[in-house]
Amino acid sequence: MKTRRTHLDGLAMSLLVICCLFWGLQQVLVKATLADVPPMLQAAIRFAGATVLLWLWCRLRHVALFEADGSLGAGLLAGALFCSEFVCIYLGLQYTSASRLTLFLYSAPFWVALLLPLRVKAERLRAVQWLGLGVAFASVGVALKDGLQTAHADSHGLSWLGDALALGAGVLWALTTVVIRSTRMATVSAEKMLFYQVGVSACVLPCLSWLMHESWPSNFGVFAWTSIAVQTVMGAFASYLVWMWLLRHYPATRLNAFVFLTPIFALAAGALWLGEPVTLGLLMALAGVALGIVLVNRTAKA
Repeated sequence: MKTRRTHLDGLAMSLLVICCLFWGLQQVLVKATLADVPPMLQAAIRFAGATVLLWLWCRLRHVALFEADGSLGAGLLAGALFCSEFVCIYLGLQYTSASRLTLFLYSAPFWVALLLPLRVKAERLRAVQWLGLGVAFASVGVALKDGLQTAHADSHGLSWLGDALALGAGVLWALTTVVIRSTRMATVSAEKMLFYQVGVSACVLPCLSWLMHESWPSNFGVFAWTSIAVQTVMGAFASYLVWMWLLRHYPATRLNAFVFLTPIFALAAGALWLGEPVTLGLLMALAGVALGIVLVNRTAKA
């Protein structure tokens, strides 16, 4: 097994920026597809497709998925946490705005920084790195200020429930990371890490969609199929596989600082695709997130 890196190198940073850029676009894709495909059904199709693609990938590359290696319990737990995160996200969107949900969801790096060092001492952050997390999170808040101030006329007074579900999703995301880094999951391949998560989701989400009485259209439009295909291939398969590989080889607390780029990229995608304005606050937020990432990834002086 290769030695785990203690800091992020150029390869890791490049992959992270690409992943965050796509994840930001993906939020817009999901929102744009809701008119044709219900949210839980979208997620079910997405993760079922990703499970098949990942299985084929592993067959071609001769990556073992079903050998006994002591990771089954932790893997199923990670899968359940991962699936629950997406359930909270999709349910939360019914009660709160996407801006509020995104802000609370991306509290995950704070939970990782708080919880993971309790299990993995090497993940402990120094004071300047905590400052970097704070700067990045505050910058995201600046970028989402307009969303935070929007009245929720269609939430029937339940915006607090959507906020709570979003915060819960952030905690679940962090707990998934903790399980992956602090159990036998840390020793398995990136493919097997992801297979546990998308596999459990592919089994559970269709059942939830049915229990929620979502309509299952017999025919989707061209845009809906294209959107779901992109979400499946580029999102749930390729980008998440890269994320699992990064978690296996780099410090999770430093990786998670980069996820603050995702809501910023989502706002930028909305500006380019939906014609939403690019404000001074957005530009300031980009600068603040960049500063936060630099501070989190500063190496200690010898």
